[in-house]
Formats: sequence, C-alpha cells, structure tokens
Amino acid sequence: MKKFFGLSLIGLIMIGCGGKAEKAWTVSSPDKQIEVNFFTLAGQPAYAVSYKGQNQIDTSFLGFVFQDQPALKENLKVTSGVTSSFNESWEMPWGEQRQVENRYNELKLSLEETSAPHRKFDVVFRAFNDGVGFRYEFPKQPAMERETIILEERSEFNLTGDHQVWWIPGDWDIYEYLYNTTRFSEINAYSVFIPGDHLGQVYLHSNAVNTPVTMKSEAGVYLSFHEADLTNYPGMTLKVDTTSLSMVSELVGNKSGIKAKVTAPFITPWRTVQIADRAGDLIESKMILNLNDPNQVGDVSWFTPMKYVGIWWDMHLGRKTWDYASGNHGATTEYTKELMDFAAENGIGGVLVEGWNTGWETWTDPNMRDTIFDFTTPYPDYDLEELARYGKEKGVQIIMHHETSGAVARYEERMEPAYQLMNRLGIHSVKTGYVGTIIPDGEYHHGQWMVNHYQKTVETGAKYQVAINMHEPIKATGKRRTFPNEIAREGLRGQEYNAWAGEGASPPEHLPIVAFTRMLAGPIDYTPGIFNLTLKPYKEDHPIKSTLAQQLSLYVVIYSPIQMAADLIEYYQGNPAFQFIRDVAVDWEQSKVLDGEIGDFVVTARQAKGTDDWFVGGFTDENPKPYTLKLDFLEAGKAYTARVYRDAEDTDYVTNPTAIDIVELEVKKGDEIPVNMVAAGGFAVSLLAK
Repeated sequence: MKKFFGLSLIGLIMIGCGGKAEKAWTVSSPDKQIEVNFFTLAGQPAYAVSYKGQNQIDTSFLGFVFQDQPALKENLKVTSGVTSSFNESWEMPWGEQRQVENRYNELKLSLEETSAPHRKFDVVFRAFNDGVGFRYEFPKQPAMERETIILEERSEFNLTGDHQVWWIPGDWDIYEYLYNTTRFSEINAYSVFIPGDHLGQVYLHSNAVNTPVTMKSEAGVYLSFHEADLTNYPGMTLKVDTTSLSMVSELVGNKSGIKAKVTAPFITPWRTVQIADRAGDLIESKMILNLNDPNQVGDVSWFTPMKYVGIWWDMHLGRKTWDYASGNHGATTEYTKELMDFAAENGIGGVLVEGWNTGWETWTDPNMRDTIFDFTTPYPDYDLEELARYGKEKGVQIIMHHETSGAVARYEERMEPAYQLMNRLGIHSVKTGYVGTIIPDGEYHHGQWMVNHYQKTVETGAKYQVAINMHEPIKATGKRRTFPNEIAREGLRGQEYNAWAGEGASPPEHLPIVAFTRMLAGPIDYTPGIFNLTLKPYKEDHPIKSTLAQQLSLYVVIYSPIQMAADLIEYYQGNPAFQFIRDVAVDWEQSKVLDGEIGDFVVTARQAKGTDDWFVGGFTDENPKPYTLKLDFLEAGKAYTARVYRDAEDTDYVTNPTAIDIVELEVKKGDEIPVNMVAAGGFAVSLLAK
C-alpha cells in the first residue's frame, strides 16, 4: 500500500550558531529517532543530523563551484519549505528479500540567491528509520539555460568525534584495495596508494576515501556514508580533513579538471548516511535502494538468479590462457561442454567463458588495445553457435564475457551487434570488463563520462534481454531497483587476488570488513567456492587464507544473485562439502544478519524464496571465534533437517584448511548448534523444512 501526503511545515525552530540565531527547518524519521535540521548561517546553507538526541553530523555547509560563474554557496535565502511523508511496500524481482518497506519523511527547501544572477535550487532531505539522504534539484532558469560545468560540489559531513573508520583510498579508477582500519584522524590515502598498479588503472587526486565508508563512534553508533541513484554525474569521493574531523564531497573529474557537464533542469545523486546501533543493521538497510526510482525495465523473468561455473580460475592459476596463440587456450568447445555437463548434473545454471573471442594476444598492448576486440568473433576452437545449442539442450546458459581493455569508445560502437548476437542465441547475461586506463584518454573509470557508459550498457542490455555483471565498474548505488538487469559487479579486491603470485592472498579480516562496507553498495561478484586452498600444484607457497567451511559460508554472507563455484571442477567431484553449493539458494524471501562486528566476524541467515528452507553462513577474521548458532529465526512448529558444515577440531587455514566436520541433525525453532570457527574459518548450514 502506498501513501503520499503533504504535511504542514515541521516546526521552525531557533538554532544558535556562531552567536547568531537563525531559523531552522526540521524533519524527523518516522520513528522520531533521527532528526535533520537545515538552516542558513550568514546566507550559507547548512544542515546537521542527530540520532536519539545526540549529534552525529555537526553543522555542515552545502554548495557548488562552477566554471565561468560565481560559486553557489552563500548569499542564499530559503523561499519556501514543504514536508511530506511516504510509505509503500514494493517487491524485488530478485534480491535479499521479497518485500521492501519504503517509508520516510521528506523536507524540500527552495533556495535563491539574494543578489544577481538570482540562481535557484532545491535541497531535498529524506529521513528514514535507518538513515538520511539528501540531494540537490536545479529547476530550469534563465541564469543556467546553457550547459553548466561543475568544477566541484561542496557537500560537507562534519563528524562529532574521532571515529574508528574502515576505508579505502578515493582512487578515481579502481576500488580493488584492502580496507584500512584506523581512527579518522589517521586516514592517509597516499600511504596505501600504489602508483602504476593495475596496468596504470589508478589515480588519486587528494587525501580522500571512496564510499561506502563505514565508521563506529565511541558511543557505539555505526555510520556509513555513500550515495544513491548515481545518474549522469560523476562518482563522489570524500576528501578528509583529519584535523577538523570533517569530510567534503570531491567529485571524480577528468584530466581537464571538469567534474560534470549538466543542463538545467537536473538533479544530483543522493548523499546518504546510514545510521545504526548494530553493525548488522547496516547490511539489512534498504535505504540506498529506496532512494532509487522503481523498476523501469518491466518484466525481467528472462534473467534467472543462478550459480555458475566457468573458464576463469584456470587462467588465474596459470593452468590455461585467455589467448589462442599460446597453444594452451582455455575457451575451447570441448572444455566448455565438459563444464556444461557438470553444471547440468549438479543443478548449476550457467557457464562463464572468458577468452572466447579473438584479440587476447595483444589485449594489454597500449598501441593495439583500442582495435582488437569486436565481441562477436570467436576463436577457431570455440564454436559459439554449437555451444548455445548444446547449453539449451542441457538447460545451462552461457555467460558471455566482454573485456573492453579500457577501450570504451570502441565497445560502444560494437555493443549493439554484440547484444543482438546474444539475444539471438538465447544468452541472457554478460560479464563486462574495463581493465586498464580508459580510452578516450583523459577520462577515469568513476567520472561522469564512464557513469553514462555503464548506464548505456544496462539500457542496451534491457533492450536485448541481457543482464549485466560489471567488472572494473563504477560503484553500485542502488540503481538495480530501477534497472533490475543490473545484477552484480566486482568493485573490490576479489578472489582472484588470492591466486596472483607476488601480491599475496587477502588477509582474513578482508571479508569481515567487506560485508559492512563494499557490500552496503550492492551485490558482489566475489567468486567463492575455492576447495583447493593451497593452490598446489599450480602455485607454491601461496595458500588462500581461508578454511573450506569459510568458502561455503560466502554463498550466504556475501550477497549476489549470481554465485560462482569458482574452483576447477575436479576439486568438487566426490567432495561431500560440494553438497552445500548444490543446495544453497541464490534468491531470497528474507534475510537476517544475526550477529557480527566490522572486521571481526559476521553471521547471516537467509530464507530461500518461495520455500520454508533457510541457509546460514558465518565467517571470522584471524581470530578463532567460539560460536553457537541459535535457531530463533525459524518458524515455530516446523521441523527441519540441518546439514552443518563447520571447521573441524584440527582445521588450520595454513596447515590443514580443507578439514571439515559435516553433520546432519533434526532441529526446530529455539535449538542451538555449536559452530565454533577457527582462525580464518567459518560455517555453513542448510535448514531444509520437512
């Protein structure tokens, strides 16, 4: 049920700042726990946010810097203010839960300059029970009738303490960093920035952090800063001032110094602050999704959430290659059919094939990468037409792969015929990639030009019934609500880092941080399920810092509607732990974060959509975690068969990572299951209703 109605302006109150009292407009969350105050100080617009009566964001100013016109951040007055409330429930076509409550109170304030050129804009605040979002709306107006060039947006977030922060650098090109855990006053993005890494695909403009950036105050309040509905606008980093404990938006630009080109009327993305008393509530929050428009694609039943295997890990292990000329090509018709047979036998819906198309021999050559890929021509040992037919016969989809090598303009020229080919062959999903610096030169992965490109892939995909899994992407901002064929993305230091010699495996704390930071943005294509954790005989002295039970837990905790069984299939065959991957769902009726602390551990339970079955996963960092799973979330009166996959007493992620204890129990609501986790360990439980 949807409700939308106007309210009288919520009380004009008086705020004393700098010795000068000015009028303020206030809006509160539906549960009255969060309050936003907006006011002007000497003509400068500002806001503050409190939670349960305690200030969380202190007086923070708002404004813009433009090219060829004065900055818009002072000499402003409020000409009108309107408040309203909204309450609806909407259904996700796929996702962490079926029904989403969207309930908030809104305050919309119109501002105008008190002197020429009398520019106007609105600031809109929405207060939810789990946080706050605000954005700017510029109407059509004489002073901005031509194209406007934004040099910077000045949205401040002034903190009230030196919080614990989990952060990565505000790199304009890549998000694939380990997270740092420091006090806010200790943030130094340059200390972890690696110039020249990733084929030059890195650029840091200042001491800034990327979002989502998550914090915990001394009082135990959790805050996460991000953005929602990023459309025709650059991504936002947050420049930090470690002395004043403040952040200000720093938009990703291009080498010309331009951040955004816009024409009024236009709106900006929402700037968001999620607020919670419990770390798990940050994950359960759907505020980012709710700040996006409803589904514009319509029926997307042609996309089915699925598990998949693929020709991928082979290349990272050095077992096979992407290119044909090596003589050890991975993407062959024969090998793909072998994977399709395995998938069909085990209820796995898709097979990803990387290296199927011509051009991989020179894909990183700076003099050639702009011309090599056409996304429609397979290598001679890969029969695309036959494999599409064979997959259909087996009930298994090919997942297409389009690596652009950063040659984005070329990809846009060839996108239409590539997606037409997929549509004709009944291929409904593609993994896109953007490794390397962007062509055309001067653009960055997270700038406005690329934001619009990523959007073009999603819109073209919708036209041809193709779902998009982006790698080297712009961060997710909840647009999967509007375009539900935007299914997943990378945008983090993923599993492949664990196979790359010289870079080392990610530390055990990485994923317990990711769950409360990167995962707040949206679904992650992390590629879990590595069973050969030593990587021998392909890699020596390069073990993954994980136990087998932890690899199983990732299918529940690290959310995606597509989940890869990423290892070579020979490590699954005959292994009883593989039963959990066969059983686990990928689409959910509801999800509950049962327990967790950022960087330490997390435990999540999810109910499979349309069933009474539940799946639970949990994992920990480098510290062992004694743990008892309480089944209080189950439905009363029902009996369940629990299959428990947990670390054994002798499991050790370095010396004995694949030791696992698998037991089957009959359980009901209120029962308890001991699932003690060793260092870098975890557990997974399937609860199948009888």
